[in-house]
Amino acid sequence: QVQLVESGGGLGLAGGSLRLSCAASGRTFSSYAMGWFRQAPGKEREFVAAITWSGSSTYYADSVKGRFTISRDNAKNTVYLQMNSLKPEDTAVYYCAAHYSGSYYYVPSYDYWGQGTQVTVSS
Repeated sequence: QVQLVESGGGLGLAGGSLRLSCAASGRTFSSYAMGWFRQAPGKEREFVAAITWSGSSTYYADSVKGRFTISRDNAKNTVYLQMNSLKPEDTAVYYCAAHYSGSYYYVPSYDYWGQGTQVTVSS
């Protein structure tokens, strides 16, 4: 079992930055690849970024590539999402998730989810 709690959301300005954190409980955190997803009102949950258990590989949606950076600190059981050059279209609830099996890009590949944190970007 892994429990995930996101933090760091809030109001940001277009062109600005926010940093999200996802704290995990459970001794097996370091064995999980982790992902960030987001869901805007009226839209499906979509992939944002993922990182392997060791942190050696990362994956990004085209819409955030070059602006967002995913990282992790296994000693702190925490995964981060640094969001730079924010755009109003980044407004969404952001979720972190623990990967179970399959493609990193798909929601069904993850079996543990946090409660989400709201990110709102104003222009």
